[in-house]
Amino acid sequence: MTWRRALLSVVTILLTLFPGTAGAQTSPNQGQPRFRSAVDVVSVTAVVRDRKGRFVRDLLPKDFVVAEAGEPKRILDFRSEADGPVRLALLFDVSGSMRVGRKAVDAREAARQLFGAMRPMDQAAVFMFDTRLQRVQDFTSDVGALAASLDHMDPPYGQTSIYDAIDETARAVPVADGRGTPLPQRAAVVVLTDGIDTRSRLRPEQVTAVASGIDVPVYVVAVMSSIDDPRESAEAADGGPASALANLAQWTGGTLFTATSPAHASVAARQIVDELRHQYVLAFEASGQPGWRPLEVRARDRGLIVRARAGYTAGGPTGSSSDDARREER
Repeated sequence: MTWRRALLSVVTILLTLFPGTAGAQTSPNQGQPRFRSAVDVVSVTAVVRDRKGRFVRDLLPKDFVVAEAGEPKRILDFRSEADGPVRLALLFDVSGSMRVGRKAVDAREAARQLFGAMRPMDQAAVFMFDTRLQRVQDFTSDVGALAASLDHMDPPYGQTSIYDAIDETARAVPVADGRGTPLPQRAAVVVLTDGIDTRSRLRPEQVTAVASGIDVPVYVVAVMSSIDDPRESAEAADGGPASALANLAQWTGGTLFTATSPAHASVAARQIVDELRHQYVLAFEASGQPGWRPLEVRARDRGLIVRARAGYTAGGPTGSSSDDARREER
């Protein structure tokens, strides 16, 4: 019986060391260790044009350089959108300075041009501001409702808080659904203003950080008479209001248009919508250093012009970034 006792001792030891191996069959993967790694990823959208202003299509990841604080970043994900849907937040200046001349009328005409460029898959909302922001029409694809909302705005009155209004509007633009899934429409804030700020609490660079952090470009359509055109004024070159708005738009990936006639407003509207439809989306690993991280996106072909946001806000020590980083398991 000695050999039986020895065999029983061996079985007991095996059951102790491997309790799941007896009395049940396991699947090939059951009990196997699973290795998971998580990477915080930041996506940045870019518009690419040639020297003649034409959209450049068919570029590949190898055609781009993404640098953070001067250091090249590896592109982890890439896609090209040739005709995507858009979401516009129209922000109307209804301050007292808009009563001068045809500014308010021209701003409404520019809005109608934007609505006319929309397709059924697009959405827009209407906001107005002087020293406070009000939502006039929520996001909708109903062009009729959007056009009707222009008749429900307050007449121009009071002082102007442009930068505060842009900040609030950018935060109000949905870029993801309730589950955190990015929405298909490319979002942007379009500001219709004469460019004169009198009461903002925030500075342009603070607004830039917010809009860039969630990758919402800001387009400014400055409605004014030809004699006030900043392109003809020294103010644009010496850091005046027009320069500050232009810089804010550029740093967020947008741009500033000057509309001194209905034709200018029509051109600006078409260009804004076209840019949002034709873009590249590049993703890279977020920085592990919290705070503002400067970005540069350029094409290897120096004959191409790339416009993208100037940076993003990284999160804590794990490298999570604010608003736009997504967690990938691989």
